[in-house]
Formats: sequence, C-alpha cells, structure tokens
Amino acid sequence: MYDYKFHPEAEKELSKLNKSVQILFTKTLKKILTSPELGIDLGNKNNLNLSGLKKMYFDHKRYRIVYQILEKEIIIYIIAIGKREKMEVYEKASERVEE
Repeated sequence: MYDYKFHPEAEKELSKLNKSVQILFTKTLKKILTSPELGIDLGNKNNLNLSGLKKMYFDHKRYRIVYQILEKEIIIYIIAIGKREKMEVYEKASERVEE
C-alpha cells in the first residue's frame, strides 16, 4: 500500500470542503492508496500539460483528486482537489507541477 502527501495548496482545498465531502474524499483516497492505477491518465487537456498525472472522481463525479504516483518513494502525491468547472482543478494542477 502506498503512503501519501499533499501539495500545501491541495491540503487547503481539502480543509475548505464540508465534512461530508471530506469523508467521501477519504474513502476515495483509500482506494487510490490501495490501487493507484485505477485513476484515469490526464495527458494534455485544453493546452495544459498534465502528463504523468491521474484523476479520480468522488461525490458523484462533482469533485476530482488530481495526483501523481511517485513509484520510487511509494507515495501518492495529491496535487489538487476541486470541481471541474471551467477546468479550474486542472489549471491548478498544471501550475503546481511546474513549480
């Protein structure tokens, strides 16, 4: 099973979600930690280079977790959490990967 760590901004995004959504996030995170390959590869989306990143839906596909598998460290790195609206979650992920 993988361990995980958050990008500092992703941790803030999680804390802003209401408790019921946070519980759904935790259940989805457990699935990711057990089988990270279940996530969907992102690649290029609307001119955003997200190759190497995966996404997993939760809360009836209203929210997404964007993450990266760090095989050498056996860690799932959670880069962004949020809604898809206006590609916002993917734009944040793209900016954070470039840092």
